[in-house]
Amino acid sequence: MSTPAPSLPAYDRSALTPGIVHIGLGNFHRAHQAVYLDDLFALGEGHDWAIIGAGVRPADARMRDALKAQDCLSTVIELDPSGKRARRIGAMIDFLPVEPGNGALIAAMSRPEIRIVSLTVTEGGYFMDPHGRLDTAVTEIRADAADPAAPQTAFGAILAALKARRAAGIAPFTVMSCDNLPGNGHVTRQVVVGLAGLFDAELAQWVDAHVAFPNGMVDRITPATGERECAMAAAFGLDDPVPVTCEPFRQWVLEDDFPTGRPALEKVGVVFTDHVHAYEAMKIRILNGGHAIIAYPGGLMDVELVHEAMEEKLILAFLDKVEREEIIPIVLPVPGTDLAAYYAIIRERFANPEVADTVRRLCLDGSNRQPKFIVPSIRDNRTAGRLPSGLILASALWCRYCAGVSDSGVVIAPNDPNWEALTARAWQAKADPAVWLAMQEVYGDLGEDAEVVAAFKEALEALWAKGARAVITEYLGG
Repeated sequence: MSTPAPSLPAYDRSALTPGIVHIGLGNFHRAHQAVYLDDLFALGEGHDWAIIGAGVRPADARMRDALKAQDCLSTVIELDPSGKRARRIGAMIDFLPVEPGNGALIAAMSRPEIRIVSLTVTEGGYFMDPHGRLDTAVTEIRADAADPAAPQTAFGAILAALKARRAAGIAPFTVMSCDNLPGNGHVTRQVVVGLAGLFDAELAQWVDAHVAFPNGMVDRITPATGERECAMAAAFGLDDPVPVTCEPFRQWVLEDDFPTGRPALEKVGVVFTDHVHAYEAMKIRILNGGHAIIAYPGGLMDVELVHEAMEEKLILAFLDKVEREEIIPIVLPVPGTDLAAYYAIIRERFANPEVADTVRRLCLDGSNRQPKFIVPSIRDNRTAGRLPSGLILASALWCRYCAGVSDSGVVIAPNDPNWEALTARAWQAKADPAVWLAMQEVYGDLGEDAEVVAAFKEALEALWAKGARAVITEYLGG
């Protein structure tokens, strides 16, 4: 059977004008926000909301070169088990130079037609301390505070542009995080206002009072791009060094807080609601928490791909038991949503063999993900008077993974920004498990909960003595 031709933008791209600057042109943005806008433009609407791409890291320059060489078109391949579909997304019309001081980015965001600045800078890219405030000890933040006219960070550039707009009498743009963070709008406000407060208290007050930071929930599984993905693009007749592959499912839920206007994204499936927090908690606890629950057993058992982990009956049973007994019962109701049905869809998504997502990707950056995806569910169970032994085991599996060697002795390559410190602590925790729970930036005061400490100690010692397969088998039989 021949491969179908990729679909092309169903609108005149030359008629598009920019309304959004987006910082962080990774796979997720190009398979999510850009796709929604592409759909809207195809309806003949919102043509003044095209995207100008931007980046602040050296790696972003390589992405710029690749996309500029193909007129800023992105290849998005949906990995449906019934058949792959490719499309060329035309929602972005330019990509700014990536340069020290971010002058081009500041100038673009200062333009009056730019009414939204959006971000995908990863969960760990918000410079937050364990208490949810800006970490003022970070080198880049200190540099931006010392020289705000030539910032190194996206947030410093946002402040420079907001200051320029205020001086010119131009209304501030809306700052829209599209990252997978609890309360991502609140977090972004904390970072931007906190950074401003380091060098201009009056500017900080003005930003806090006049700039909108809507919260949003985003969801679509988008594996990393490698040789396999480039070969898929080639099969569609496309010579694209940076194609994006993704599952068919996507979801976007937003607060409707856009004082200078927004595209009519509700026409292409975006949900605007005052209850973003409910959708967000559901997704973060059930989906992202679920990823962690299957990832670390998979990593320790030398499973390479996520759908292969789902084919491991032991891992799937572990996921089912923890989700149904310890996660879903503490997730608050979501408007119009059956949580059991939502979990059933997630199970199907994880098991999609076409996505070929890697266990290693799900294990990545646990030091940032565990405190957002697993620890809150442990804490809520404790508040309800329950000891969530499955979630505690899931966290012990992360600790064991961070020791850097699987149960069979295969070396695990560094897989966290703090890998060296985590590995050292994981080996210390082999002798004294409480050392792991003493990481307050991850666990807060849970390390002072005697029952949690005892359960974690029992789980970790068993993992070292018997291996993940045996310990999970015992948990399922308990």
